[in-house]
Amino acid sequence: MPPPGRHPRESEAVLTELMMPHHANIMGNVFGGHILALVDRVAAVAAIRHAHRECVTVSVDKVDFREPIHVGELVTAKARVNFAGRTSMEVGVKVLAENVLTGDARHTNSCYVTYVALDENGRPTEVAPIVPETADEKRRYERASKRRANRVMERRYDQGRGE
Repeated sequence: MPPPGRHPRESEAVLTELMMPHHANIMGNVFGGHILALVDRVAAVAAIRHAHRECVTVSVDKVDFREPIHVGELVTAKARVNFAGRTSMEVGVKVLAENVLTGDARHTNSCYVTYVALDENGRPTEVAPIVPETADEKRRYERASKRRANRVMERRYDQGRGE
């Protein structure tokens, strides 16, 4: 019997970190790898909250760095599960950079991270489905479902089982 469905808000996770000189290159821009690590951490928390299991990263969808993040800015990464398949989950992450002196914040990155829940033996295990309630949650769910279908087709093609 599958686990009961869960609402996306139950998986919400937020991480905030002040960007320091050791996070940046010589121009004062934060390394993309540091932001990706923050994204992976916050997304993992959302996946684990949803699955109530250990989870591992399977993929990160296209990441565009829309604008640089600078030393001294407060970076906030927000995550929640958008869609859950049988054992995998797509987590949406939004990254904001804030000038703490002025309060001005800007959206710098978004991406989708796929996780698989693991059982006690390290094997993929079933997760609860997502039960979207609001129009925004339903929109995110539908778009995530389409992205998942595309990823499955790409994986089949890459493995020589496609057309």
